[in-house]
Amino acid sequence: MTDIRELLLSRIRDVADYPEPGVMFKDITPLLADPAAFTALTDALAEIAQRTGATKVVGLEARGFILGAPVAVRAGLGFIPVRKAGKLPGATLAQAYDLEYGSAEIEVHAEDLTAEDRVLVVDDVLATGGTAEASVQLIRRAGAEVAGLAVLMELGFLSGRARLEPALNGALLEALLTV
Repeated sequence: MTDIRELLLSRIRDVADYPEPGVMFKDITPLLADPAAFTALTDALAEIAQRTGATKVVGLEARGFILGAPVAVRAGLGFIPVRKAGKLPGATLAQAYDLEYGSAEIEVHAEDLTAEDRVLVVDDVLATGGTAEASVQLIRRAGAEVAGLAVLMELGFLSGRARLEPALNGALLEALLTV
């Protein structure tokens, strides 16, 4: 696993002062552009999906779509997008959550999840945990079980894990990298 961590870290670019002064943004686009690194990432996340017994993968808008869809295909599972409010057609379930400054809302097509589903949530980064926590609540409200959450990278200094673990109620929380 050390080799994959080194590979992934080597393909993540730091961008200083983005999106605002004082922030060090972790840019994953070089990783996505490298077929070997993207494949290694997809394989690692698909292995987590299989290990948890997931039947579906939920990807969180927007980079969770980029990572989650190939993970679902690799693991032989269905893929469900969780989107910002107003982006999905038809009937949806919505979940509001608080941000540092304000609030947001995410939605899912409720008919895409059933009581028989075990769902692995996939995203690129676990930061403060707000969106991930809302997705866990949304999946449960849709009647499905949360198998866990898997991310490429956890920003440990933002304490998202501490916020998210109670909501996961024992379900897996795995980050391939912690920075």
